Amino acid sequence: MAKTTMEREAPRAAAGERPASGEAAASGEVQDVKRTTCCVVGGGPGGAVLALLLARKGVDVTLLEAHPDFDREFRGDTIHPSVMKIMDDLGLAERLLELRHSKVRKITLQTTTGPFTPVDFGHLRTKFPYITIMPQTSFLEFVTDEAKRYPNFRLVMGARVKELVEEGGVVRGVRYEEHDGKHEVRALLTVGADGRGSRVRRLAGFEPIKTSPPMDVLWFKLPREAADPEGLIGRFGRGHIAVALDRFDYWQAGYVIPKGTYPELRHAGIEALRRSYAEPVPEFADRMKRLEDWKQVSLLSVESSRCPKWYRSGLLLIGDAAHVMSPVFGVGINYAIQDAVIAANVLAEPLKRCQARLKDLDLRHLAAVQRRREWPTRFIQALQTQIQQQVLARALRSNAPSFTPPAFLRLLFRVPVLRDLPARIVAFGAWPVHVKR
Repeated sequence: MAKTTMEREAPRAAAGERPASGEAAASGEVQDVKRTTCCVVGGGPGGAVLALLLARKGVDVTLLEAHPDFDREFRGDTIHPSVMKIMDDLGLAERLLELRHSKVRKITLQTTTGPFTPVDFGHLRTKFPYITIMPQTSFLEFVTDEAKRYPNFRLVMGARVKELVEEGGVVRGVRYEEHDGKHEVRALLTVGADGRGSRVRRLAGFEPIKTSPPMDVLWFKLPREAADPEGLIGRFGRGHIAVALDRFDYWQAGYVIPKGTYPELRHAGIEALRRSYAEPVPEFADRMKRLEDWKQVSLLSVESSRCPKWYRSGLLLIGDAAHVMSPVFGVGINYAIQDAVIAANVLAEPLKRCQARLKDLDLRHLAAVQRRREWPTRFIQALQTQIQQQVLARALRSNAPSFTPPAFLRLLFRVPVLRDLPARIVAFGAWPVHVKR
């Protein structure tokens, strides 16, 4: 059984160490100090799933989310088959699919030689042969509501982390600001799951190795009509790449541009964006008139990076905090949740033992998480780089009216054994991840 706060502080006082609450009172800065076993910073898919898994396994866990709610525009909304399998392992898949969603069973592009389908999930042997399109807000609320069923889970919204608590080079938790002032969470393990702009990563001094993909993406909303198809639209032609994601009540439109050309396009005016997007998607031309101001457009500066090391004493990074993914294949959520599952599989029992004995977590357990997740991450990032260079960059440079798949891709899909490989990689990554029972 987990020890109470008083029981945990007693050994510290006996050893001559002042309790954290006394430190806070002396400094006059921190209003209160809470204790937990694991503090997860970042309430995105990876952080939320990790918190749920640890809570289910009996680990005291606090989840800190910087925003007051989960509702944000233009977040990733794709739940891949591997994530649905994880939800199924937890007995949650059927309830999750009761929420409003759509399904993408294949990805088809229009080419000069007709439709080209590089990814078809229908051939996979899985209970979920599709990508589930669901607002990330709905997914995060579902996961955190499930976690709230466990008394050892605590969620703090609007908690903006400002600094790490460190003692002797070991991370002991974080200090954060809420609307009522500063607070502190002390933890045996702090997990940075706070996304591509991770503050935890910066505070810990980790420097990611960055690459520069040859593109950026402009996102904006377009009206959806009753007769529109469901799922995903992708078009290439005359140097344009346009996509549209079904958001039920509207289309989330994406326009891919060469890296660094946004100022030039903006200088040309909003009408230039309307024409450029409508050229490969002419059926949306009339709707583009609703785009009247650049304030309606969000720029995603595409990058790909990976930290050489994901951990130090008392601290672990997962998801985009450890490795920023390109939007190619839409696997960012997929990989963040797989990181969370492996972290929970590896760390739950050691954390419970440390929780009971008031011991620090051995670094070898944190190293094991990175060891199991680093190769799959390197693999998918290398594949994304090839697609960006061999397909997307070529399409952005081309003046052809439509996309022509490279010869190696056309050959690949003529070989039955290799035909399903892209779908399997997109669906599950380098290999499937399972929840440890």
